[in-house]
Amino acid sequence: MKVIINDQQSISQIRDSFNQVFPFLKLEFFSKRHESGQATSLQFLIRKDVLLKDCRTIHNSGEIVISPDMKVNELEQLLWNKYGLGLQVFRKSGKVWLETVLTDTWTLAEQNQEGEFLSKGIEPDKPEYY
Repeated sequence: MKVIINDQQSISQIRDSFNQVFPFLKLEFFSKRHESGQATSLQFLIRKDVLLKDCRTIHNSGEIVISPDMKVNELEQLLWNKYGLGLQVFRKSGKVWLETVLTDTWTLAEQNQEGEFLSKGIEPDKPEYY
């Protein structure tokens, strides 16, 4: 999937586009970047109606390609380095959303599949997830 990044877009536009491709994942944007393996405090959460121009530190415009084989930490790093956007990927687990801090090295496809399994009560057939 391709995502256009510019100052006129809102957080919700990016989140919605991402969620169409990865329905068991969601993106949350934060005003502060988290350390690898650490969660970000909710006090830094940016509301979804905020425009990118109001919440990022680097005002480049461009396009990024997000592929299923991209790792969570790669996506988070890319958006921080290129656009100054603090990002955390969350995975659905039943009725709750979990931060993927302990599984940031998983691909988006693996995360989405795990979210589907956890949400539908399906046993995964890939033992390497555990």
